[in-house]
Amino acid sequence: MEPIITTTGLRKSFRSKRGPVEAVRGVSIVVGRGEIFGFLGPNGAGKTTTLRMLTTLLPIDSGSATVAGLDVGRAPKEVRARIGYVSQLGGADELATGRENLVLQGRLYGDSLATVTARAERLMAALDLADFADRKVRTYSGGQRRRLDIAMGIVHEPEVLFLDEPSTGLDPQNRANLWVQIEALRTRGTTVFLTTHYLEEADVLCDRLVIMDHGEIVAEGTPRDLKREVAGDAVVIVVHGGHEVARRAGRILEHEPSVREATVEDDVLRLYVEDGATALPVLLRLLDAERIELRTINLSEPTLDDVFLRQTGRSLRDGGPAGTETAA
Repeated sequence: MEPIITTTGLRKSFRSKRGPVEAVRGVSIVVGRGEIFGFLGPNGAGKTTTLRMLTTLLPIDSGSATVAGLDVGRAPKEVRARIGYVSQLGGADELATGRENLVLQGRLYGDSLATVTARAERLMAALDLADFADRKVRTYSGGQRRRLDIAMGIVHEPEVLFLDEPSTGLDPQNRANLWVQIEALRTRGTTVFLTTHYLEEADVLCDRLVIMDHGEIVAEGTPRDLKREVAGDAVVIVVHGGHEVARRAGRILEHEPSVREATVEDDVLRLYVEDGATALPVLLRLLDAERIELRTINLSEPTLDDVFLRQTGRSLRDGGPAGTETAA
């Protein structure tokens, strides 16, 4: 597959009161033309900093990056002409209507009024914007603004679309509708580079993804391949009694032959076992013998959250600081 985004040894640091903070530490990736490529990581992992360098909004400290065949550092104006960018904060003019924002955005990229108007109409229908397209943006709800932001990012039909947390603020129906639009863009040849906290979104949409933590890439592959690396089934047990009881349960179960891994986070014990259906009755008997009471127990195939937890020591759903420890 022809590469459309490449980075080699990408680095970025910021100054702080405690000294320099290295936000991106030698990131190297290759994104193929027409892919939907996911960037996952906890808050502060360096995802948005990487994305802002690729979209020319932050200078690159060292390393190199190309987007749409152009060097980001040497030809930023040309790169901006070929990409779309939807930030977490949005960029619509609140005093203009949604329709005016869309038409202006398309015209700024040099398209004719007739072309832009037709595209705006199609996008307003696809993203359920038509009913309030002629209201000023300052009257929009959060979800309505987010859909407008996304429409503005694609009204000029860019070669590469960068989406930073695109589903934030959307209800499930509009999130599902957005996924349809993103897949339609890929069908038309647009490359989509997205950061997301929604693991289902990454699993459904992404051809490939990377997991980033502390400024570095810690895993890369297709969602299916990454989940295969977490062998067996996942058993998640929530105990009564809090963290110490969960630790005790972990010490009991980690030596059971069917258990490959055991981790504890707060009152949650997470196990990876060879065969969940066979292992579960044995695990329950062991806990019952030690009089450890359970609140819930769940058996499933590994998910992207299991992959994320294994690679970073935290759950992406939590988004908090690392707190997982090996049961011991």
